[in-house]
Amino acid sequence: METLGLSGSVERSDGRLKSLFWPSIQNGTDVDYLGAQGYWVCTVVAILSFVFMVMNSQPVAGVAILIFYYLGGAGVRERSRYAALVIFVMYLLDTLLMPGFVRIILCALLLSNLRATWIAATWRPGSEEAALPPRFNETLTDKLADQLPPWLWPKVKIAYYIYSGGFLLLVILGLASMALKTKVPH
Repeated sequence: METLGLSGSVERSDGRLKSLFWPSIQNGTDVDYLGAQGYWVCTVVAILSFVFMVMNSQPVAGVAILIFYYLGGAGVRERSRYAALVIFVMYLLDTLLMPGFVRIILCALLLSNLRATWIAATWRPGSEEAALPPRFNETLTDKLADQLPPWLWPKVKIAYYIYSGGFLLLVILGLASMALKTKVPH
């Protein structure tokens, strides 16, 4: 593997903590790493949101949110600016409604994902160092983060645009309705 250049021996230019909160891109390996990192952050947000919705006796809403964040994570993995933006906006609105320490940290991570996705989407595609490393298919995490998103995202992209736009609009209208109810005296 080493002689074929498939060992992943190209080092990331940033440490893990820096790449989580203030990512930068120096080469194709960074682009790929930040995409995978964004996918995993969105997957964690999807699972945590689902679990908390189920614990609050709202399983249908939990499934809707799981689909929203997970498919958005697949879009982030494939460098979709729209997916990164809509995920951040939705989680920001949710965090403003129910702030908490963990929510603020996750919101910061999603903002970082938005920034990383934006940078990765505009990375110099014609340069030699922009060549992306191969995506592996050896472990379950390789299959989930490297193989599933490029297969899934092209198939669901248009449906996700419609679903996420409608979902976000529904949340914004619900928030506006709640705001009007609290301001109107009875």
